[in-house]
Amino acid sequence: MLRDQVLALLKAGDAPCSGEGMSRTLGVSRAAVWKAVEALRQEGYVISSAPHRGYRLEDSPDLLSPGELAGALAGRTVGAALLCLDTVDSTNNELKRRADTAPDGLAVLAQEQTGGRGRLGRSFVSPAGKGLYLSVLLRPQCVLADAGMLTAWTAVAVCRALERCCGVRAGIKWPNDIVLEGRKLCGILTELELEAETAALRHVIVGVGINVSQDAADFGPEVAPVAISLAQALGQAPRRSQLAAEVLSALDDLYRAFPAQKADYLARYRALCVTAGRAVRVLRPGQVRTGTAEAVNEDFALLVRWDNGEQEALSSGEVSVRGLLGYE
Repeated sequence: MLRDQVLALLKAGDAPCSGEGMSRTLGVSRAAVWKAVEALRQEGYVISSAPHRGYRLEDSPDLLSPGELAGALAGRTVGAALLCLDTVDSTNNELKRRADTAPDGLAVLAQEQTGGRGRLGRSFVSPAGKGLYLSVLLRPQCVLADAGMLTAWTAVAVCRALERCCGVRAGIKWPNDIVLEGRKLCGILTELELEAETAALRHVIVGVGINVSQDAADFGPEVAPVAISLAQALGQAPRRSQLAAEVLSALDDLYRAFPAQKADYLARYRALCVTAGRAVRVLRPGQVRTGTAEAVNEDFALLVRWDNGEQEALSSGEVSVRGLLGYE
């Protein structure tokens, strides 16, 4: 859209942008540029203008759009193509619907999810304008066994993005929840699609949901005790566009590194994992067992020592792990 192109130009530097210069760059009339600027003003952007100088972006609302993110993602694969929606059932579902024709690295972001999902069929509360809800489409050249590591790699990438954007060091509750102050800050859902005839990997969809500005009322009485938002932890919510840019950049770094730099991501995952060394309760269909999580092995599986002394490596797809003394 022209408004996104104009916004990207306004955000590209501190100097004013002349209407004539933008019209030449974009191949449209000066009147079309003026209409785009007025549309941005209607959305809450504060844009000053002066004769013979041009337009300057003075302030921005907390919105997600290609124009907000284009400059930060220039030259990257993940996020080079962006779809920003007001509402959707889930960003993962939207990518599934588009996967056959979508470019590699397409990112879908939404202001609101009406059917946000987590692992094992759980729901993910996604109120409008309160969180960062995004999914990316990847087509990694790897064997299926390696693709199973992407959830853990994504957890590392999200922790990196949070530290760059907000200065916080979050932890990872095995296998895929990002925690802060002992409560859940972010959920990750990775879904694979295979060729029916050959079982070859077609694509991976990585979904990330981060609580940004929710309060206890947004979470509700059942979720509030175990969930936290960045606003609650920091006293102020970061701009979602800045956080989105950092997350997509970290996912692009991941994509470039995958799977060759496994040792680096494994070391970082182990350093961030808050589950290892703690007593855990493991839930399987029709079964609950207790033990101690001892370590994360080379395949990102959780090594658990059961109360009877036996050890087992748990894969992320088969169990739900809960701490005995709290969420983590």
